[in-house]
Amino acid sequence: MSPDATGVDAVIDIVTAVFLVVGALMSLGAAVGLLRFPDLMSRMHAATKPQVLGLFLMLAAIGLQMRTWWVWPVLLVAWIFQLLTAPVSAHMVGRSAYRTKHGHREMLTKDELEAVVQRAAAGQTDHER
Repeated sequence: MSPDATGVDAVIDIVTAVFLVVGALMSLGAAVGLLRFPDLMSRMHAATKPQVLGLFLMLAAIGLQMRTWWVWPVLLVAWIFQLLTAPVSAHMVGRSAYRTKHGHREMLTKDELEAVVQRAAAGQTDHER
């Protein structure tokens, strides 16, 4: 914060600092969850949920601190790309772990994918049921 900052600049600096700290804590929480959670499914949850929100807060802090309009579309594209790719990649990792039996099925409360996998293993399609 500069010594000649106006009231609006001071508020923007404080909001930026809060966003950076909370975003960093969310990312730290995601990293700790990746290391400490017991199974693949909970690790995927830790990798996607807090990480996307943490990145959003970091990008918002960058946009506020830059104080120019042209940076916002770039930051929005970066966040949308992350928002679209993180859940899809986690879904694909989860499906492959399920099919290769790397997940803990006893930890699932309801197994909605079992019938689909059984049909796929038998070579049936949805139209042949």
